[in-house]
Amino acid sequence: MNETDRITMMRAIAQRRYGSYDVLEETELSIPTPAPNEVLVRVRAAGVDAGTWHLLTGRPLLMRVIGFGMRGPKQPVRGLAYAGRVESVGAAVTGFAPGDDVFGSAEACFAEYLVASEPDVVSMPQGLGYEKGAALPISGVTAIQAVRAAGVQAGQRVLVIGAAGGVGSYAVQLAAGLGAAVTGVCSGAKADLVRELGADRVIDYTVDDVTAGTEKWDAIIDTAGNRRLSRLRGILAPTGTLVLVGGEAGGPLLGGMGRVVLAGVLNGFTKQTLSGLISKENATDLAELAGLVEAGRLDPAIDTVYPLAHAADAIRHLAEGRARGKVVLAV
Repeated sequence: MNETDRITMMRAIAQRRYGSYDVLEETELSIPTPAPNEVLVRVRAAGVDAGTWHLLTGRPLLMRVIGFGMRGPKQPVRGLAYAGRVESVGAAVTGFAPGDDVFGSAEACFAEYLVASEPDVVSMPQGLGYEKGAALPISGVTAIQAVRAAGVQAGQRVLVIGAAGGVGSYAVQLAAGLGAAVTGVCSGAKADLVRELGADRVIDYTVDDVTAGTEKWDAIIDTAGNRRLSRLRGILAPTGTLVLVGGEAGGPLLGGMGRVVLAGVLNGFTKQTLSGLISKENATDLAELAGLVEAGRLDPAIDTVYPLAHAADAIRHLAEGRARGKVVLAV
């Protein structure tokens, strides 16, 4: 007899409307039943990312227009990244069995149980642990796609803005692992972490404006999202590549997407490559990240682990920019 034979309800963190941290509530929901091609996972840890905060607030408003829900989120349970143990599987599932440790991205991760489609589930590397496993999806996948889009190669000079954040902490490691000379931009309090991740140099943005100098970089990965596109282009090599990852600046309608749109327009009129990354979660990239972890070439940087009931505090910690690496919930 497994755990779900004895109980039918689970704890979850949900919201019914957009707003601030007070719209989150701990509630009880029915444990989901896996469809034939789905896996039921007992969640042990869940990652907190910028997308969680955007879904909390409903901003930028573009999110509501494109289908996340106008007055409140269509999926009330928060969380997009998880690590846990398979509890049961659907009749058509062949790649996993109860007791397997897995991780991945799915909706409704801030809960004791979730269901995920078998193709989206990845076996967790030995020794990784649930907390670090939950820190890899979303941010890690975004970072590997950003480094790929930037065309990072050995010997290049690469600038990572927001180097101590969830995506940035992975981007620094991945770019350095490819043999690039990485400069990270972060606050002085986080400089030691960024150096430990593999950056050759760190620029403290509270002291120096990286866009004010004459130094040029072959590739810039901007995960911070609050610098003007023209300023970033000024420090990009004439044939360099700029990758914009998200954004926290801009107006209420488009938010940071305004820069992404402008980059797409300008890209056809310059020798520089200007792109806005819309990352896509997939098991292939996640499995590649898992392989790098197993090979000792990548290590998720965990800042703080909060209990599930303190999800609002975890999201606030992230949104206020205090995190050094990833914030995770223990479930």
